[in-house]
Amino acid sequence: MPANLFEIAESCLYASSVEAKLEATEQAARIYREKGFSVDDHSLPKPASEVCFPEHPKLVDPKHLPRRKLTTAAGQIAFLHAIAHIEFTAIQLAWDMVYRFRGMPPAFYDDWLEVAIEEAFHFSLLRGRLRDFDADYGQFPAHRGLWELAEDTAHDVKARLALVPRVMEARGLDVTPSMIAKLDAVGDDSTANILKIILRDEVGHVARGTRWFQYVCNEQGVDPMAEYFSLVERYLRGAVRGPFNTELRRAAGFTDFELERLEAMATESPARIE
Repeated sequence: MPANLFEIAESCLYASSVEAKLEATEQAARIYREKGFSVDDHSLPKPASEVCFPEHPKLVDPKHLPRRKLTTAAGQIAFLHAIAHIEFTAIQLAWDMVYRFRGMPPAFYDDWLEVAIEEAFHFSLLRGRLRDFDADYGQFPAHRGLWELAEDTAHDVKARLALVPRVMEARGLDVTPSMIAKLDAVGDDSTANILKIILRDEVGHVARGTRWFQYVCNEQGVDPMAEYFSLVERYLRGAVRGPFNTELRRAAGFTDFELERLEAMATESPARIE
């Protein structure tokens, strides 16, 4: 019998170590390439609030995380650790998309499994770069803001698709090019090249979010654009932050109308979303 994808997703999400999560993702990649999965639904998902994060890094309020300049080794390490944590959380988010929302078409699970595999690759690149500085993931505090939103949307695939890929992950399309430019300016080509890989792949991840959000809206008979902004208002109180990279967002499926409305919302809102 083919391996059950939900069982492997659960083994990843509820494992307590970084290594166990990476091993589960690597195992899934092998099975996916060789023979594929069963997506028979035999049990209810465990709560999102019980998904395991490793003991380290310690998770704190974002306001307690120091900001350091890329012109120092300590600043480069802190920057790499912060980005590695985002990519580690993104592994969890992709697996949770696979695990939590049953009854979707098989292509949905293929898409988000591929995202999990790519996020694990990104994390491994960043972790390797941290080790170039004799550092490692987990030795500094980090925040759990992205996962809190996952918990808030655990009951609704439409809300999850709107807010995680199309708000939080889409923010990476806006800010990563400037990060790459800063790394180029200080001569850190190795880290800049990793971020270029991440940026390339993240366009595809956000595009998947767009495509499946539109699919769910169409299935429910609601207008995708109206529903998107309704969900942003409901969950985030309309708090979005620009400026927006319109070229990359268009490539990820955002319409000109959406971009214009986001620009207007960002102008009205002082809130910060990273």
